[in-house]
Amino acid sequence: MTTTDQPTTRPEGDTSPSAPEAPTRARRLGPVAVGALVVGVLAGWALLQVGGGGPQQAPAGIPDPGALTGWAIPALDYVVHVAAVVVVACLLVPVLVSVRLADDLGRTSRRAVRTAAVAGVVWVLAVLVQGVFTVSDLFALPVGDLDYATVSSWFTQVSQGQAASAQLVLVAVVVVVSRWVVTVREVTGLAGLALLALVPPVLTGHSASSGSHDLAVVSMVVHVLAAVVWVGGVLALWWHLADAPAQRARAARRFSVLAAWCLGLVAVSGVVNAVVRVGGLGGLVTTTYGRGALAKTAVLAAVAVVALVVRRRVVAGLEPASPGDAPDGAAPRRTTRSFALLTGVELTLMSAAFGLGVALSRTAPPAGDPYTSGVEAILGAPLPPAPTAERLLWSFNPSGIGLLVVLLGFVGYAVGVRTLHRRGDSWPVGRTIAFVLGLLLVAYCTIGGLGSYSHVLFSAHMVSHMVLSMVAPILLVTGAPISLALRALPGSDVRGGQGPRQILAAALASRPAVVLTHPIVTALLFVGSLYAIYFTGAFGWLMTNHLGHAWMEVHFLLTGFLFYESLVGIAPVPHRLPYLARIGMLLVVAPFHAFFSIALMSSSQPVGGDFYASLDRPYATDLLDDQYLGGSLAWAVGEIPILMVVIIVLFQWFRSDIREARQHDRREAASDDAALREYNERLARIRANDGGPTG
Repeated sequence: MTTTDQPTTRPEGDTSPSAPEAPTRARRLGPVAVGALVVGVLAGWALLQVGGGGPQQAPAGIPDPGALTGWAIPALDYVVHVAAVVVVACLLVPVLVSVRLADDLGRTSRRAVRTAAVAGVVWVLAVLVQGVFTVSDLFALPVGDLDYATVSSWFTQVSQGQAASAQLVLVAVVVVVSRWVVTVREVTGLAGLALLALVPPVLTGHSASSGSHDLAVVSMVVHVLAAVVWVGGVLALWWHLADAPAQRARAARRFSVLAAWCLGLVAVSGVVNAVVRVGGLGGLVTTTYGRGALAKTAVLAAVAVVALVVRRRVVAGLEPASPGDAPDGAAPRRTTRSFALLTGVELTLMSAAFGLGVALSRTAPPAGDPYTSGVEAILGAPLPPAPTAERLLWSFNPSGIGLLVVLLGFVGYAVGVRTLHRRGDSWPVGRTIAFVLGLLLVAYCTIGGLGSYSHVLFSAHMVSHMVLSMVAPILLVTGAPISLALRALPGSDVRGGQGPRQILAAALASRPAVVLTHPIVTALLFVGSLYAIYFTGAFGWLMTNHLGHAWMEVHFLLTGFLFYESLVGIAPVPHRLPYLARIGMLLVVAPFHAFFSIALMSSSQPVGGDFYASLDRPYATDLLDDQYLGGSLAWAVGEIPILMVVIIVLFQWFRSDIREARQHDRREAASDDAALREYNERLARIRANDGGPTG
C-alpha cells in the first residue's frame, strides 16, 4: 500500500507513538546529539588556539574588548550555524516525505515545522547577540561599555551589520510564516527563504576581502548552502524521522541523490575558496590557515566515506519488510541500528567540520589584503595589460559566476545524457555538441580572454554582452536542456505522487512560467534591459560593485535564453507563436537593437564614464572612441544572430509542414483503406443476402 503523509490519518509506516515519541527519541538520540555538538566546539576551539584566532592579550595601553568578546563571537557563530542547520532540517522533512507538493502537512511534518520556528528564534537571538559582541570587538570596548546608538548604527550603516540585519529580517519572516503554512509547497518556499538568509553574511565576510573577489564569494555561497542542505538532510533522517520507518526509508532514498550533489559542491567550492584565501596551492601546506582548511577537507572526506557506505549498504535495507516478516512495516532492526549509528557518526564529523569552519572565519588568511591599489580594489583583480589578439584569446579570468554556470551546466547535461543511455534511450549528438559549444562561448565571455577585458574596456564588454545574450543562447536552446531534464529526471517513487520530473513539468505550466515565457514578455526583457541598464546610470553602479558585472552576465544569458526558447526551442512552454508571428517578432526586435547601437555610437557622453576614468588605464584612453567601437561591434554582432534565427525558424517551419503533410497523407490513406474495407464488406453482405458466392 502506498505510504502517505496526510494530516487526517496516521501515516502508514510511522510507528511512533502519538504522545511520548519526542521524549523517547530525545532519550535515545539526545546524548549522541550533545556529543556531536561537543566535538564541533572542541574542533573549533583547537583550531582557534593553534591559528591564533582566539582572544589575545592586548599590549599595554591598547584598548581591549576582553576575553568574553573574543570567545563569544566564534561561539555564537557556531550557534548560528547549528540553528540554521536545524531550521533547514526541519523544513526539509515535509519535502522528503511528501507525495505531492499540494498535499497538506501530516503529523510528522507539522511537528518538524513547529521545531523550525523554535530553532529560528534561537537563530535570531544568536545573530542579535553576536552583533553586539562584534561591535564590542570592532571598537575594542567591553560589551558593558556599549550604548544603544553605537550598536544600532552598526546594524544600519556598516555593511557587515546591514548583512546581519538582512539575515534577521529573513529569519524572522521564516519564524512568523511557519505558523501559517499548511502545504508542502509552502514549506518548500519557506526552506528556500531560510537558505537565502545564509547568503548576506557571506557577502561581507573574509571572502569579500579576498583576491578574485567574486570567485571567493560565489564559492563560499555555494559551499555554505550545499553544506547546510547536506547536514540538514542527514539530521532530518536521523532525528525527525527516527520514529517513522516507512517515511524515513522514502526520505533516505530521495535524499541520497541530493546528498551526492551536495558532497561534490561542498568539496569543490571548499578547495577553491581555500586556495583563493591562501594565495595558491602552496599556502595550503605552509600556512596555519591552509593547514586548518586541509583538516576541514580531511573531515569532509571522512564524511563522504561514511555517506557512501550509508548509501550503498544501508539505504536499500531501510525499505519496509514484507508484511509476513514485519507486521509493523518496519525494516530489520539491525539495519535501522546501522543507519542510526552511521548517520550519527556522519553528523558528528559534520559538526567538527562546522567547528573548524567557524574557527577559520576568525583566522586571518595569510594572503592579507590582496589589493595594492584602488584599481585592484574596484576590479577585484589586477588591471590586465594592453589587449592583444593572443591575450584576448588565451587570458584567464577566475570568475565565480562563470565557473559555476559552465561547470554545473556541463555536469548536469552530461549526467542527463548518461542517464538516458543507461536506460537504453538515445539523445541526439548534434544537440549535445550545440550545448557544449554554447557553454564554451559562455566560458570565453566570463572566464576567458573576453571576460578578462570585459571588466575594463567598454568595447570588450559590449562584445561579451552580445555573445552572452544573442549567440550563446541560440546554441544552448538548440541543446534542449529542459527537454533533456524532462526525460532524464526521475519520476515519482510513489503511485500518484510528484517526482522531480513532474515538479519540473508543473513549474513549466505554472503562472510565473506562463508570464516569463510569453513571447511578448521575453521580447520586452530582451530589448528593454538594454536601455534600462545602459541609459539610466545603472551600468556605472553595477560595474563599481564586485558582483554587479557578474549579475549582468547572468541577466544577459537568461534573457537571451528565454527569448530564443520562445522562438526556436522545443521545451513544453505554455505559449508558442505561429512561425510567421515568430519571424515578425524578430523583425520588430532587430531595429531596437540597431537603434541601441547607433545611440551608443552617436552619444557625446561615455556610458559608465566615471567608472572607466577611475581605472586610469594606460591604453584606450579615449572613452568615446572605445564606446564608438563597442557600439559598432554590438551592431555587427547583433545582426548576425537575428539572421541565424530567421533561418532556423524557416527551417523548422519547413520541417513542420513536411510532418503535417505526411500526417495528412497517412490519415487520408487510412481513411481510403477504411472506405475500401467498408465497400468490400457491403458487397459481401449483398452477395450473402442474394445467396450468391461470397468469394
